[in-house]
Amino acid sequence: MNVRTVDYHTAGEPFRIVTGVEIPGGSVPARRDALRLAQVDPGAPGRDAEEIRQLLCREPRGHADMYGGFIVPANDDGAHFGVLFWHNDGYSTACGHGTIALGAWAVQTGLVAAPDTGSTEVRIDVPSGRVAALVATEAGRVTAVTFRNVPSQPVELGVSAGGVLVDLAYSGALYAVLDAGALGLAVEPAQLPELIRAGRRIKADLPGRDLYGVIFYDRRATDPAGVRQRNVTIFADGQVDRSPCGSGTSAVLALLHADGSLPDGAVLRHGSIVGTEFLGRVVGGGPDGVVTEITGMAYRTGESVFALDPADPLGTGFVLR
Repeated sequence: MNVRTVDYHTAGEPFRIVTGVEIPGGSVPARRDALRLAQVDPGAPGRDAEEIRQLLCREPRGHADMYGGFIVPANDDGAHFGVLFWHNDGYSTACGHGTIALGAWAVQTGLVAAPDTGSTEVRIDVPSGRVAALVATEAGRVTAVTFRNVPSQPVELGVSAGGVLVDLAYSGALYAVLDAGALGLAVEPAQLPELIRAGRRIKADLPGRDLYGVIFYDRRATDPAGVRQRNVTIFADGQVDRSPCGSGTSAVLALLHADGSLPDGAVLRHGSIVGTEFLGRVVGGGPDGVVTEITGMAYRTGESVFALDPADPLGTGFVLR
C-alpha cells in the first residue's frame, strides 16, 4: 500500500490531505456513515479507506494528535469538492482549521482559480453542511483564509459534567465550553496532561450528547474592539488542538453573542495553547443560529508517500497514548 499526502498546518494544527481514495456513498454524510461502519466491520465497503486513516494517524507514520481529510466529490455542483475529516478516534462532522488549510490548498494547487490579488470563495461540502473558505491573495500568494461556518447556536447552559458546569454550543459539532479556572487549571502547556484528563472526564459524563470537544478558556478580557481569550480544545479521544480550533471558535462566538459579550461587528481574538491566534466575528444570523467567520492562515509543510510493507508486523500502526 502506498498513500500520497500533502500536509499543511493551520496555526500549528496539522492537516494531512489525501486525494484519490474511493469511498462508497452518494453524499458526504453518506460517505462518513460508510467509514464509521467500516471502523467496526472489517468486511464493510470503505474498509480500505479506514485502514488508510489508521495508517496516517497512528504511529509510526502519525501520532495521537494527527488530523486530516479525504477529498471526495461534492454533494452537487454548488460546491467545489467535499471532504471527510478524520482524527485519532474516527471521523468528525466539522473542522475549521481543516477548512482553512483546504482553502489555501485549493488555490495554491489551481484546483480553484484565483486572481493574483483579491478574494476567492472555495465552497466545500462537509458532513455538517456546506462551508466556505474565503482565500485572500496578494501578488499571487495566499495571505489569509477566512472560514465561514454553518450556523452556530447555544444548546444548553450550566450543564453538570466532570464536577463542573459547562455550556454546550453547536457549530457543526457539539462543544462543551468552560473556564479552566473552575477546575483550578490554566491553559498552559505544563498543565496539558491535567486538561486532557479533565476533557475526557467531562465527555464521559455526557454520553448521550454526542459531544465532540471540550473547550477550556482562560485570560478572557474585553476591550473596545471585542474580546480576547486563550483556549485549548480537547476533542475526539483526548486529542489536543494546537490551533485555537476553528469550529470551536464558532461555538464560543455563539455563546458570547448570545450573552451580549460580543455584539455584531466586534472581534474575538482567540488564542491557542501554542500562542497562535484566530480572529472571529459574527456576521449574520437566522433561525438556525448565528453565521460566523474565522480568519487564520495555513502553510504547506510537505508532501509524503507513506508505505505499508505487507510483512510489517505492526500493520497500520499503533496508538501509544
